Amino acid sequence: MRRLLAPLAEPVTYSRWVHLVVPMTLVSVWLFIEPGLPWQLALLAVPLGLLPVTRTREGVQAQLLLTPRERGRADATISVASAKSWGEKWRTVLWLELRLLLSIVVGTATVWLPLMAIELARAATSGGTSSKGIFHLVEPRPWYAALTPLPLLLLLVLVVLCGRLSTAVARRLLGPSRAERVAALEELTEQLLERNRIARELHDSIGHALTVSVVQAGAARTAGDPEFTRRALVAIEETCRAALDDLERVLRVLREPGASTDRRPTLIAVEQLLDSARGSGVDVDAEVAGHVDRLPAPLSREGYRILQESLTNALRHAGRVPVRVRIAIDEHHLELDVRNPLAEAVLRPAGGHGLQGMRERAKLLGGSARAGPREGEWQVHVRLPLQQRG
Repeated sequence: MRRLLAPLAEPVTYSRWVHLVVPMTLVSVWLFIEPGLPWQLALLAVPLGLLPVTRTREGVQAQLLLTPRERGRADATISVASAKSWGEKWRTVLWLELRLLLSIVVGTATVWLPLMAIELARAATSGGTSSKGIFHLVEPRPWYAALTPLPLLLLLVLVVLCGRLSTAVARRLLGPSRAERVAALEELTEQLLERNRIARELHDSIGHALTVSVVQAGAARTAGDPEFTRRALVAIEETCRAALDDLERVLRVLREPGASTDRRPTLIAVEQLLDSARGSGVDVDAEVAGHVDRLPAPLSREGYRILQESLTNALRHAGRVPVRVRIAIDEHHLELDVRNPLAEAVLRPAGGHGLQGMRERAKLLGGSARAGPREGEWQVHVRLPLQQRG
């Protein structure tokens, strides 16, 4: 019983009802002009449906009233694009004809079934001919009162069934074409990639800043040297300022999807990144072979983040240990190699997403990333092609 009554509690049932009876208003006006079946409207639907903009207009109405939960979504089952092929135009014509037919059925029922319920109530309390001529009774029939709800229940059942039928037909006739589905899939993919990219940016930037700050603060607390404490506080301040700039940039991208991302750090700033790690008390031995200023911007940005995450992992899991960094650039590849003494903490798989983010960045650029123990050291080795595949 609950399943039968559930559709009556859904707002979409009544928005579909509105969608079904809207064309009936046009039919009613037409009947004042030309009594009889509105076959002229059926003929008028043919040239109207062949107009490309009609598909957009009908799609917007159908999304709004038949499938409101899908409104504005890229994967909506009802398209709001204009008709671009003759197949889409003729499907729009067929949709208009079927919508007109369903509207006549539901619109007529919406008027006459409630009237029938009223007449049943009158017949139950008084005799004679009913006001609409539906019943001819000599005396009242009280048992008719039990029949009074039936026309209303029939109307509600008809509305639910016709609403579902209209939605299914709209999805079939006004649904997105194959090209539109591909475009929607590409848009969803782009959104997912953008969310993953933003998550990696926040993880790498904020994670690095917090790790460096924790290490600096711990070192300053145990050093007992005022000068060292001053340098540590300065390093913490600079690191946190850079993290705040990154956070503001990412939030701006979230608020304004078209905002520029050119301010992201690149490998040109590799010395500042290394100095930040050195300021935490880590002995960083760096070797740069090649011109980092000649790297393509996307490659340079992702390389910076990979190196940043590698240093962060070294600080977080191994502490203040010597770290060797090698950056090699030739005509075809950029190679990043970061090594540090292997600590017991990294013998177990890490629970974070840093290594996964490195691999994702490398894969998106057509390269490879490898991280793990090697000859008593923890090694991160990344190889990225300079020529990106189109």
